[in-house]
Amino acid sequence: MGEGYDALRGGAACMDLSARGRIVVRGRDRARLLHNITTNEVKSLAPGAGCYAFLLSPQGRIQADLLLFCFEDHFLIETEPELREKVLQHIRRYIVADQVELEDAAARIGEAALEGPGAAAVLASLDAPVPLADYAHAPWGTATVASASLTGQPGFRLFCPAAETAGLIRRLQSAGAKPATPKDCRIVRVENGKPRYGEDILETSLPQETGQMHAVSFSKGCYLGQEIVERIRARGHVNRRLRLVALPGVEPAPPGSLLQVDGKPAEVASSVYSPRAGMAIALVYVRE
Repeated sequence: MGEGYDALRGGAACMDLSARGRIVVRGRDRARLLHNITTNEVKSLAPGAGCYAFLLSPQGRIQADLLLFCFEDHFLIETEPELREKVLQHIRRYIVADQVELEDAAARIGEAALEGPGAAAVLASLDAPVPLADYAHAPWGTATVASASLTGQPGFRLFCPAAETAGLIRRLQSAGAKPATPKDCRIVRVENGKPRYGEDILETSLPQETGQMHAVSFSKGCYLGQEIVERIRARGHVNRRLRLVALPGVEPAPPGSLLQVDGKPAEVASSVYSPRAGMAIALVYVRE
């Protein structure tokens, strides 16, 4: 593999994520609304904190996943590029008498990622904050540094005015970060068993099937889709679960391929050749 993969695995790599979705939510009722339509705890978030959450349908199916960052006067939602408009429409659907304003901020706010075991050292060398708690964030000049990973490696997101993104990435590279490609990121993501919405998490997925239960609070009270999530928890199991498995040989399996895992039927979600393992691997849904 190239230097981007090696940097993600053993050093520090940077990526331009400006294509991803960024939505700013303002208004006095912003915390209450987001609390009521997402799966995680939002009302208790203080400025400088954040969380990972799902948006569910009333039937408990995952419509989107997102990062939520709390600021003094707004929330910043970060999501997959293809989910930006869907998330905007979903939130608008539930604004009734709420005083909430939405801004599609993808063109105004730029975004970069810095990931790998050396990412924190790169930030420290630039006198940037190094938030430790998951989804915590802190200001750095005109930018914001947040603790959040795209690939499952130790990592950070950096948000800044869109016109400053290229310069910010140059600063990271001057401090030792190597550029990584989307292919590098995808391989490391799958190696780490980290699912991506659109490949491994779909509109038909239930939260418990994905294994991403850090997106769900079981103590927050009512939210959209909660009844189904609680019913599954009471039942104690789901019919399938996402797992990382090794495949025979070096050829990745196409999405939707059927195979057997421990004698159980399974369907491939995403698959790559793993240089680390020296074989093909896949995230698959295994029937239980």
